[in-house]
Parts: sequence; C-alpha cells; structure tokens
Amino acid sequence: MSDATKPNVIFILTDDQGYGDLSCLGNPVLHTPNLDQLHSESVRCTDFHVAPICTPTRGELLTGRDALYNGASFVCMGRSLLRPDLPTMSDIFADNDLLYRSFRQVAPG
Repeated sequence: MSDATKPNVIFILTDDQGYGDLSCLGNPVLHTPNLDQLHSESVRCTDFHVAPICTPTRGELLTGRDALYNGASFVCMGRSLLRPDLPTMSDIFADNDLLYRSFRQVAPG
C-alpha cells in the first residue's frame, strides 16, 4: 500500500461520556461544536460495548475482544492485564505496514 493510500487512524476515547452528552446527539444544554464537527466528519463505531470502569473498555478497544475474553476485566488482582497471546490494534497495524507511530506499551488501567 502506498503512503498516499494508507488511512490515517486517530482514536479518541473519552471517559465518563454518555450517548446524550453531545449537542449533535440531542443534548439541549451542552454545546459541543468541535465534537459535533468531528462527529459529522468521522467514522463512528456504534456497536462498541463498554464497562463502567476504564480497564475493560481500554482492553476491548486495544484487542477488539470482550473484557471477559481478553483478560482485562478489572483493575486489581492481575485482572488488568491483557492476555499476551491476543494481538492488539498496534500489532495488527504493524503487520499490515500501517503503523507509523503508536504507543507500543499501554497500561489498560
């Protein structure tokens, strides 16, 4: 794949944001023009499952696997570590020559 056809991928993950916390999604009180523009011009992943704590959500984003399967299901007692046999998003990008810069080590918790 030539550099001109390689996609630019930027993930933005906000903590503690609900579906209705953007004005473009119907919130009548909050005014979020910059996020609204980003929303209208971006690919949106609308079937993403999260948890009420950060570690499972980040683990799911990194691996594409449910927290109960990827190993990062909680924030204590060793349950914040991803299974080492699962590829992460960085691994997949690197294997397809799409990785230019990335965090190679991420603390899911």
